[in-house]
Amino acid sequence: MTRRPAAAVLPPSLRSWLGLIAGLAALVVVALGVLYAGHSEPGTVDRWIIQPTADSVGPPWRDVALALDFLGEPAGAAMLVVAAVAGCLLLRRPRAAVLIVAGVGLTVGTATLLKHLVGRTIHGDGNLSYPSGHTAFFTAFALMVALLATGRLGLGRTARLLLVLAAALAAGAAMGWAQVALGAHYPTDVLGGWCTALAVIPATAWLVDRLADRMADAGRRQLR
Repeated sequence: MTRRPAAAVLPPSLRSWLGLIAGLAALVVVALGVLYAGHSEPGTVDRWIIQPTADSVGPPWRDVALALDFLGEPAGAAMLVVAAVAGCLLLRRPRAAVLIVAGVGLTVGTATLLKHLVGRTIHGDGNLSYPSGHTAFFTAFALMVALLATGRLGLGRTARLLLVLAAALAAGAAMGWAQVALGAHYPTDVLGGWCTALAVIPATAWLVDRLADRMADAGRRQLR
């Protein structure tokens, strides 16, 4: 009796497109990092969009922004990750559960490393701001959930790509708005965080698939 091959977390039909997007996103992350390295003030683009302050919005929108911000905090992020991993395991998709954990870890780790390398600050020397870790996490989470959903829905390539990009854009825009509205980040920090997720998640999904396939092949050879 042969086992059915596990579904790829990065659909083959999307690999080339998401690979291209990941490459372009990485270039944006690097370019913005070089441009704003060591800065402690908003740039021209930031001032054109909005002057970051701690009271850019009032109730009830401030409450919405705080709720979104909580989802990027350790407690809120942990709740989302645990729920997603549990769902993957209930659906018997361990590869997807690995992607969620690895994707979040690598995205947050990359954003944290970049913050220390770039050294951009907001509201004081101790507040590293580029890229936005909240935006990177929330975008990465939405992107991974959308990737996994496309496999369950049986969509075509174009519909899959549109769903994945729409999820990433919506999540990045929502969390990015919250971070700028609360004065926690400059708009370009948000863009950097969004692009960090777009660069990391496709590469992580490809790596998870590759390692899982190798382990499965090794297991089949041992059974022969």
